Amino acid sequence: MRRFVRLFYIIMALAAACSCSPRDRYVTITGFAQGGTYTVKFNMNTPSGMLKIKPEAVRDSIDAILSSIDNSVSGYNKKSLLSRFNAGETIVPDKIFRDIYAHGYDIYDMTEGVVDVASAPLFDIWGFGFANDSLPSADKVAQVKAGSGMGRLSRTIPDGNVSSADILTVDGDLPKLNYNAIAQGYSCDLVASYLYSLGVKDMLVDIGEIFCDGKNPSGLPWSLGIDRPIDGNNEPGAQIQGVFRAPEGPHGIVTSGNYRKFYVRDGKKYAHTIDPRTGYPVQHSLLSATVVAPDAMMADAYATYCMVVGLQQAQTFISSRPDLEACLIYDEDGTFRTWCSDGFILEEI
Repeated sequence: MRRFVRLFYIIMALAAACSCSPRDRYVTITGFAQGGTYTVKFNMNTPSGMLKIKPEAVRDSIDAILSSIDNSVSGYNKKSLLSRFNAGETIVPDKIFRDIYAHGYDIYDMTEGVVDVASAPLFDIWGFGFANDSLPSADKVAQVKAGSGMGRLSRTIPDGNVSSADILTVDGDLPKLNYNAIAQGYSCDLVASYLYSLGVKDMLVDIGEIFCDGKNPSGLPWSLGIDRPIDGNNEPGAQIQGVFRAPEGPHGIVTSGNYRKFYVRDGKKYAHTIDPRTGYPVQHSLLSATVVAPDAMMADAYATYCMVVGLQQAQTFISSRPDLEACLIYDEDGTFRTWCSDGFILEEI
């Protein structure tokens, strides 16, 4: 995540489609958060009636949520609890810090170490973390890999004042954490939880990752474009592989890919997806993975998982999980191919 910038505007519009209730009133709140823009759309007309809270108050609460996350677990905010913790300082962890650490450990266990929020030093030495190194030697990779990973850390954070040394269970380098694989999904879920607390049913929360529920202003399921994973396609929605209509009900929808964050050295591409089990950037045919899960944080984590393990293992994993759907786009002899699970209907363009 990047530093939260307080800049926003609000657009209010009545739904025009006849399939909507005549009382439906959708509000769009946009702004900047976590190094990019965010958009929150929701229906003021709830199952319990029209919301009495003003959109400006909703906006302020969303701003406060995102600011709290930034101040707690952003690795780009040098004053955040996470940045200070990674620097070896003693901090007093807040609820967000403790929650996301616990989630990170659960995800580490569920993915058998494939998604590891304590592999931050590996991202640093390859130039994809909070430092600017790149192309480390094999010895450097081995050294850093040995000194990172959740397997070296305690499952819970002690009460009171805490430093990184307090969660280390073995001798070795002090741990550093990087929540980029789950933090945006986690942020979506917190904003969605706030909207649910107001009674909102129809919503779309987009903070780089997406959470949605209910219907869009046209009275239809939310429609989401899946980007074509062409190297350098840096503008979401500029080049679309297809359109996915989310089923009704709460869903997190996240795409992970290797077509935006990468560099080329001596003709070889090095992408930002690092396999913490080997210490090296992945090299396989899978170009992007879009995962649908019950919440955005798990969709975020499992999209990363798919990108680490590659096409065949990702297909097997998704097919074994009735709670997940996915669309995997991969390269086959220079041609884009698409694999979708049974419940993921992609309208290709």
